[in-house]
Parts: sequence; C-alpha cells; structure tokens
Amino acid sequence: MVDQSPSHPLARLSRSVAGRVVLVTGAASGMGRAEALLFASEGAAVAVTDLGQDGVDAVVDEIVAGGGQAEGWVLNVTDTEQVDAVVAAVAERFDGLDILVNNAGVSVGAPIDSVEHGDAWSQALDVMLTGQVRLIRAALPHLRRSDAARIVNIASSEALGATGMLSPYTAAKHGVVGLTRSLAVELGREAITVNCVCPGPIHTGMTEFIPDDQKTLYAKRRVPLRRYGDPEEVAHMVLNLALPASSFVTGATIVVDGGLTIRNA
Repeated sequence: MVDQSPSHPLARLSRSVAGRVVLVTGAASGMGRAEALLFASEGAAVAVTDLGQDGVDAVVDEIVAGGGQAEGWVLNVTDTEQVDAVVAAVAERFDGLDILVNNAGVSVGAPIDSVEHGDAWSQALDVMLTGQVRLIRAALPHLRRSDAARIVNIASSEALGATGMLSPYTAAKHGVVGLTRSLAVELGREAITVNCVCPGPIHTGMTEFIPDDQKTLYAKRRVPLRRYGDPEEVAHMVLNLALPASSFVTGATIVVDGGLTIRNA
C-alpha cells in the first residue's frame, strides 16, 4: 500500500505559490484583476499595480476582504523612474519578489497611412513591449535572489497571426513573443524562467465595446469552443507557469484561445 501521509508526498516538486511575492501590472481589471485574485487565493502576496488609484484600491480591498495579502501601487509602465521606484517599493514591502506578470496593455490600431498611426504605434510599443522590458530590468535584481523566479509576459493570439488596421498592436504582441524567447535563453543559466501567454477572445474591458450578438457570431464562426473566454481561464495558465514545479518550462508561448489559432479559416 502506498503511504499517502503528508510526510511521504508522491510528488517532489511544489505546486504552491503560498508565501511567494507576485507583481501584476494592469491589475485593476480584466485578466490582470483575475491574475491578482487567483494568486492571492493561492496564498501569494500580491502587488497590485495599474494606472488609477481607485481601481488599484478596489482590487486590494477585494483581496484583503477575502483573507488574502495585497498592497497597491499606481504605476504607469511607460515611466521608467516610476517603474524603478514601484518595483523597489514592492520588494522592500514584501521582502523580495518571486514572480513578475507583465499584463498591462492597450487596444490601439490605425491604418498604416493614417495620421493616427504614428501615435498608435508609439503608444502600443511603449506600453506593451518596452513597458515589459522596463519591468523586467527593474525586477531582475530581486528575482535573482528568489529560488523560483518566474517572468510571465502576456501577449495575444494576435502575436501568432494578424488583423488589418491593427499593425501597432500586432507588432507589439509579436515583439513580446520574441522578447520572451530571447530572455529565456539569456536568463536560463540563472534558473529564471520566462514564458508568454497568448489569450484569444476574452471578456475584458478591451472587448466590452463589441455587441454581444457580434461576439456570439464571431465565436461560433472562429472559435472551436464556440465562446469567449473568461479572464480567470487565462489567469490559471499564468499561475501554472509561475509554480515552483514549472521549473523546466521556459521560452514557451502558450495560447489560451479556445482553439482560435489552430482552426482553418
């Protein structure tokens, strides 16, 4: 008979983030909020960051009310000085940093020959690509002191395909995949894993402007599971990549899209 007492576990590697410290950008709503809530429910201390104080406070209050541990910081990922200051404050407050989730994003696009394209291009890359670089650079000194350092970058199924009029967004998300792969190689010798999650159609603030009937039609035509995803379904993939047990997964691009990207048009 197998001894199933706690002192004789069947698995050696931990599937717990209890006691770990995680920083989530763009955590006031949508997928970022779901990620913050999920990590907190699993026992991690969560640094909730986003652009607005009210949104940050609401998520922190939600976590604390549920018995979790969290603190919030206003953070604009395009501001290098603010990024450096917030990451340092998080590490000081929680005595370290184990997991960075680069979730902050914007939905911007414009025709290539339009007046608006230049601003859209600059904003998309600054927030969704260079913003991730800023966070990683600031977090690295602290991640290097962790025994299970994890970086999870959020891209999009758009990183594996393309949609017209969205070249700023698409280019930024393709860049996130490239950044993830390159840093996985660069940081592998330090046992810091770097992975990327590519959500497909998800019910978030970025998609709330789409009428429900159009979402339903799109999902039935394009998504094998015939629906939009829930932010928590993305959060669970992020959590899995952040587990201490996920120590041999790095440089991966994992799609959470209900089968969107594998379906022929």
